[in-house]
Amino acid sequence: MRVFCFFIFFLLLFSNETKAQQLLERKINQFDRQDSLRGSITKERAWWDLKQYRLTVKVNPLDSTITGDNTIKYKVLQEHHVMQIDLQNPLEISKIIQDKKELKFDREGNVYFVELVASQKKDAVKELTVFYGGKPKVAINPPWDGGITWKKDSNGKPFIASSCQGLGASVWWPNKDHMYDEVDDMYISVNVPDDLTDVSNGRLLSVKKHKNGTKTYNWYVTNPINNYGVNINVGDYVSFSEKYKGEKGTLDCSYYVLRDNLAKAKKQFQEVPRMLKALEYWLGPYPFYEDGYKLVEAPYLGMEHQSSVTYGNGFQNGYLGGDLSGTGWGLKFDFIIVHESAHEWFANSITNKDIADMWIHESFTNYSESLFLEYYYGKEAAYTYLRGLRKNILNDKPIIGNYDVNDEGSSDMYYKGSNMLHTLRQIVNDDTKWRSILRGLNSTFYHQTVTTKQIEDYLSQETEMDLNPFFNQYLRDIRIPKLEYYFKNNDLVYRWINCVPEFNMPVKISINGEEKWIKPQTNWKSETNIAENSKLLIEANFYVLGVNSTQ
Repeated sequence: MRVFCFFIFFLLLFSNETKAQQLLERKINQFDRQDSLRGSITKERAWWDLKQYRLTVKVNPLDSTITGDNTIKYKVLQEHHVMQIDLQNPLEISKIIQDKKELKFDREGNVYFVELVASQKKDAVKELTVFYGGKPKVAINPPWDGGITWKKDSNGKPFIASSCQGLGASVWWPNKDHMYDEVDDMYISVNVPDDLTDVSNGRLLSVKKHKNGTKTYNWYVTNPINNYGVNINVGDYVSFSEKYKGEKGTLDCSYYVLRDNLAKAKKQFQEVPRMLKALEYWLGPYPFYEDGYKLVEAPYLGMEHQSSVTYGNGFQNGYLGGDLSGTGWGLKFDFIIVHESAHEWFANSITNKDIADMWIHESFTNYSESLFLEYYYGKEAAYTYLRGLRKNILNDKPIIGNYDVNDEGSSDMYYKGSNMLHTLRQIVNDDTKWRSILRGLNSTFYHQTVTTKQIEDYLSQETEMDLNPFFNQYLRDIRIPKLEYYFKNNDLVYRWINCVPEFNMPVKISINGEEKWIKPQTNWKSETNIAENSKLLIEANFYVLGVNSTQ
């Protein structure tokens, strides 16, 4: 019986330690060539560098179609004559032109391989124009399962918007649909019926009225922009604006809402300057002063479209009127205004190269909600909110996904990710330094695409700690680390368990009400002169568990 029990114990232990690896292996087996074409830097992508898009789109509400073209300016990095352009079914490319010549192309699923005939010399800057059209995928559950949303407002007028994070911008326009290569600047021209307005990214250059009863709205984006950050919003909009005096000068803030919601918006959107003030304090200047800031009503909850943040939170505080933390503090701010706008720093300015590293977007942005609370309501409010979010953590799979296949990690990138950063702040134990680190991230990686390693290395450097075990635990493992401890002969004996082998995070505890720091490792360590019947509490702001074991 003893041998059998030991065998069962060993199986359970082995199962726990290998669970994450098994989940990973199962997920890997689900990927196919289309996932690789979408998620990797193929040789047909690697040889050219995006410089500019000039996108022209005609939106047809009557039959839910879009037609248009995209002129792609690029720099040749090395000679090659096959280019990958992405456009998802059921949309189709009708022709591609370079130097007035129509090019041949082959389609493989959602990828077009274009055969270039002109010379592609290294360092040359070239252009081609892609013509396309059709009925794009209809968004099923935007913004999570996106595409184009075709709705009508309460007055029966069309209310249309794009949303495509994860799914990819190629769901509604042809492009180089990979996060690693952002275009330097972009023109967006959207043709709509003349009783509607289009709101897209950047600044409005002009509106041209046509004799066929349509208007074209011409927008220009000065700054680099990722593909999924590009958007169209079409509706019976009215607008108002204000000037925000920020860290880099005057920021133009513009607001677009459906006609019947103007009064509600003028009241609720007073949250925007409050948001900007708090986030600029913690994260540094708003990253897109040149393009301005827009908040645009959309027929779904909201998304972080660069300089054109979309909003559908019902003009109320919280998350659709609720509090994700269950603490009450989530009702002190409009979740969509704060969260989606914080993505201007983490997602739009600092962008993950591979979607597997999407925690860089979501963990820091979810954490930014607490920074807003701390700025206006104090540290304890922010800390209470973050601890409250822990009830939403699943610990189902690693936060980091699989690379090169367009695979997101666990949704724990939100709540576990923010609590990971909150735990790191406790380790740093210096609020001034912590703020400097957050602002430094945004200046060091301003308008860049980055990897997890770059962010990890930066944080290790600035904290002057080796944080590799810390990130391996919270980003790549699904277990909550446990501080195992016991008291014996006036000693406190302790170690980390339920963790990666090298986990060595310091932690703040109190013994009989007296605070102290200890530095556990995975082997037993001890503190002397501790009464045997002492009571130990772990500082609640560390995302760990404690277990008092009998030895």
